[in-house]
Amino acid sequence: MTEPVSILELDRGALEALCARAGAKPVHAEALQAHVFRRGRLDLDAIPDLPRTLRHWLAHHLRTDLPPVLARRQSSDGTEKLLLGMADGKEVETVLIPAAKRLTQCISTQVGCAIGCTFCLTASAGLVRHLSTGEMVAQVMAAWRLRGERARNLVLMGMGEPLHNYEAVARFVRTATDPKGMAFSPNRITLSTAGLVPGIRRMQADALPCNLAVSLNATTDAVRDRIMPINRKYPLAELLAAIRDYIAARGGKRVLIEYVLLDGINDTPADARRLSGLLADLDITINLLPFNAHAAAPYGRPDERRVAAFRDILQQAGFVTVVRDSRGRDISAACGQLRTEIRQRRRTTEYPCPE
Repeated sequence: MTEPVSILELDRGALEALCARAGAKPVHAEALQAHVFRRGRLDLDAIPDLPRTLRHWLAHHLRTDLPPVLARRQSSDGTEKLLLGMADGKEVETVLIPAAKRLTQCISTQVGCAIGCTFCLTASAGLVRHLSTGEMVAQVMAAWRLRGERARNLVLMGMGEPLHNYEAVARFVRTATDPKGMAFSPNRITLSTAGLVPGIRRMQADALPCNLAVSLNATTDAVRDRIMPINRKYPLAELLAAIRDYIAARGGKRVLIEYVLLDGINDTPADARRLSGLLADLDITINLLPFNAHAAAPYGRPDERRVAAFRDILQQAGFVTVVRDSRGRDISAACGQLRTEIRQRRRTTEYPCPE
């Protein structure tokens, strides 16, 4: 007998195939999908009109467990961070960010990261492994169960580089946007990349139903090479060409440019003017993110005057520019910080799971 598989790994086609193996009808697969993915319920016995023989068969072939919450932190600004334990003992973070009339959840796509951005704590440990589609779905479900409400927006910008794990991430996006499944609007899902050009071009070819955000963070190849080593393989000109082609192919769909401001590295007025020149012909929105400092980083956070001056130059050039202040700074909310904190504490004391 094969090992039971998590139901969270199964999209509509896989659920139909599973029910067909059990001698059940496609309508039963649709009931399973709605019960689990749309309503967030994992008790299969509670599905109305499901044949008893199918329930018995599913009990032997499916797992319906969620990852345990190993640590939970809530910020004074309402941001909440969860550390989840995967079945193999690996740990990943997911962050919940409340705002007026909406809840945004930041999803991890890998354990660790291979990209090596020098300002990112997740990258310091390297890549451990990719997350499966079901493990990404499980982050949504675990937070939903804990809070009693589901996120309205999903951003794939937690631990890991989403386009480095393209197949599983693409399946997650399609599962999340399936009208008969999780039923998220494609406009409510954003995939953020450090600049994997082949992945952006694949998103374009596949018309992946989500928004694209690109973490640019520098205006010269010399600086970007230093803080984001991926630039040595896909330099700025190549990356910007891919963004330009993506916008054209997707009918002018706006792309979000993320720019982390590092004190004295990429935050000068000259940088702002160069950035406006690089992006002059692109339909984009710019998010400026003052660096969320951590002890392992060789960078500081620029003061508010430098941030405001940078923003003003971009706005005067005609760009929609928003300063996104770091949320949850009092709870280690930057990627990788909570996982690192908990692991350090475990070296000296037993750290209990939260209630």
